[in-house]
Amino acid sequence: MTENDRRRWLSRDVRVAFWDQIRAGLPVEHAARAAGVSPASGRRLFEQAGGVITNAPTACSSRYLSLAEREEIMVLHAQDVPRAEIARRLGRHRSTIGRELDRNSTGGGGRYRASTAQHIAEHRAKRPKPAKLATDPVLHDRVQQDLTARWSPEQIAARLKRDFPDQPRMHVTHETIYQAIYVQGRGALRRELAACLRTGRAIRKPHRTSDGRRTRQGRIAGMVPISERPAEAADRAVPGHWEGDLIVGKDGRSVIGTLVERSTRFCLLLHLPGGKDAAAVAEAMITVIRGLPQELRRSLAWDQGTEMAQHATITLATDMAIYFCDPHSPWQRGSNENTNGLLRQYFPTGTDLSVHTPTDLAKVAAELNGRPRKTLGWDTPAERLAMLLSTQDPVATTA
Repeated sequence: MTENDRRRWLSRDVRVAFWDQIRAGLPVEHAARAAGVSPASGRRLFEQAGGVITNAPTACSSRYLSLAEREEIMVLHAQDVPRAEIARRLGRHRSTIGRELDRNSTGGGGRYRASTAQHIAEHRAKRPKPAKLATDPVLHDRVQQDLTARWSPEQIAARLKRDFPDQPRMHVTHETIYQAIYVQGRGALRRELAACLRTGRAIRKPHRTSDGRRTRQGRIAGMVPISERPAEAADRAVPGHWEGDLIVGKDGRSVIGTLVERSTRFCLLLHLPGGKDAAAVAEAMITVIRGLPQELRRSLAWDQGTEMAQHATITLATDMAIYFCDPHSPWQRGSNENTNGLLRQYFPTGTDLSVHTPTDLAKVAAELNGRPRKTLGWDTPAERLAMLLSTQDPVATTA
């Protein structure tokens, strides 16, 4: 190990603290400061792991001496405290202290340094298993060939099982392929192949909100799952069941709310100059929903974004039930997803959405609702909504 490596070495305790902060959602620079290291050191740790949190170190077992214990051993040993007494004070067996001092003391006087001992112990404990792609040239070449053809790791893994059903050595998970590209020390594949992935990223990036924290799904109190939504919403025969979401502007700093009625694809847009703050979203949604006739307030499906933290307030004010989609299941809001794609013609990705006024949004919604749709038999959403409302049974719609 070079002198430069020693200078750049960070103890396991520091690395664990850094990754604990990353798991909690802090950006790399903030996580580094919280762990007591420089932002540059934090970026280096993140890059070494390829952004793959599962490769990050976790807390060491209490069976092994920690850096704090080694520092206490160093102080007591320098004071000529007997080994048995050191063991008693640390709550360790005297043989553990004896082996530690015999193994890591240097010089004629038996000098013991805690940081050096910790560094040596961690280096000695590394027993990395050779990466599968690094040890099998046939598998390596096949995966590299498919990546060059711009296949995704998931497609490659699935096709390998299909093409080699009786050869387990040719089976590999998509996660293994990602790690072979991203993670230093598991470099079975060239890092340049990351450019062949659909994202083109050279390092994994966690999803983050506008304030720099990773999104956390499933953290909203009192959520009702979409599986409990009335069955009538599925066949689209009864109007009044909506799907909602946000479209996000440049750097996640501006948003527009979208509501789409499932039967007619009729669209409403929410002006949200305050961003995705839950209180602002609730206020805008209550205002818009209260403008709808009662028969159009049956239900709303949304994903598990924190902007809906005040869903109970919305339901109480509008008498509209709100159901939450399963994580990573955009197809459960298919009409909304499709409409958001159409809206990008008016609100391109990477632009500042805060420049659009309520009048601008109303104009776009009117234009979209006046556009003929193939799925509606070339009716417009506005025409189909008017048609359905005119044929509804007044008793049934007010029940």
